[in-house]
Amino acid sequence: MRKPIMAGNWKMNKTVEEAILLVSELGMLADEVTDTEVVVCPPFIALDAVIEAGAGSKISFGAQNMYWEEEGAFTGEVSPAMLQDMGCSYVIIGHSERREYFGETDESVSKKLRAALRFDLIPIVCVGEKLEDREKGTTEEVIRKQVETGLSGLDKEQAAGLVVAYEPVWAIGTGKTASDEDAQKVIQFIRQVLTGMYGKDAADRVRILYGGSVKPENISGLMQQPDIDGALVGGASLDAKVFASIVNFQK
Repeated sequence: MRKPIMAGNWKMNKTVEEAILLVSELGMLADEVTDTEVVVCPPFIALDAVIEAGAGSKISFGAQNMYWEEEGAFTGEVSPAMLQDMGCSYVIIGHSERREYFGETDESVSKKLRAALRFDLIPIVCVGEKLEDREKGTTEEVIRKQVETGLSGLDKEQAAGLVVAYEPVWAIGTGKTASDEDAQKVIQFIRQVLTGMYGKDAADRVRILYGGSVKPENISGLMQQPDIDGALVGGASLDAKVFASIVNFQK
């Protein structure tokens, strides 16, 4: 049985002081959660303070990005070794905003994925089609390439421990959400691709999330789908009470 996971991606929001207040409030609200894993991913500058403020809570912590080298002359980058040392458990890799604004590719996603695993970080690997892909009917073709290239080169145990987030680019920050059935269809397809790569047992253990304007009003319907194991939440994770209501979804 796959344990649901709700991950909050704070993106480029919150000062350190604001981030501490948010995680402190969320920690209290999430105290009674037992059957869902809660993860928050603050900006780099707030990570250390947030992890310290959230110590002893049921929250796990992740970063929004990383580089694939352990150290070196890579100005402005953060390494997996640094994240591990800080106390991160998760790292988001290949978010559509990283792909669109910073030129990340399926190949760089693959490098980052394998580097994260070397340092015992659990990758949350993002895949998703643009609006023009959906309109052209090439969603599955785009998703297949992202999965087969970005998640290649692993053994079955490594693959089984991954978290994948399906985020249709046209739904991120737009207020538009894929229907429950559409999200299920694509996520089921992702699991089928993973089955072809790593076998059914490993694919059945991968937790696959939906992301894209997730809010309290739509989370229950999404979580009723058999292949959806949680959500990668953007704007709604910036309010502790709103995010807590997503975490405490009712099927």
